[in-house]
Amino acid sequence: MNCVFCQLIHEGTARWVARETESCAFTPLNPLAPGHTLVVPTSHYADVFDTPPDVLTATVTLVQRVAAAMRTGLDASGVNILSASGPGSEQSVPHLHFHVVPRWVDDGISTWPTGQSRRRPIGDPGTQLAAALQRDHKPGTSRAT
Repeated sequence: MNCVFCQLIHEGTARWVARETESCAFTPLNPLAPGHTLVVPTSHYADVFDTPPDVLTATVTLVQRVAAAMRTGLDASGVNILSASGPGSEQSVPHLHFHVVPRWVDDGISTWPTGQSRRRPIGDPGTQLAAALQRDHKPGTSRAT
């Protein structure tokens, strides 16, 4: 098994926060803050593009529950939810995962990007995204208008 997250799930060796059928949560080896938690699908999916909608829903639902527990259990005043998907995103482990990082006012860390992309698209990105969503929409699914 080449995936470190799959290995942790299979062996049960993680420091578990929650274990559910479709998703689980555990603490990373080098937390950004006390209570920093990783939430992942229990089955292997490389990224957000590869993950079926029902599994993504279950995983994000657990992200929300972990975030709420950080507020009540750790007295966090907020959370950062971080995820990267695909080669251009700096994804460190090719298994979909969400970092849920508890935050407190003046905690001394910043997880927000400090710069902007050097990429300069041709045309309006918002219009291009709207057109792609319209084109890629599958009948029978909901969409915002």
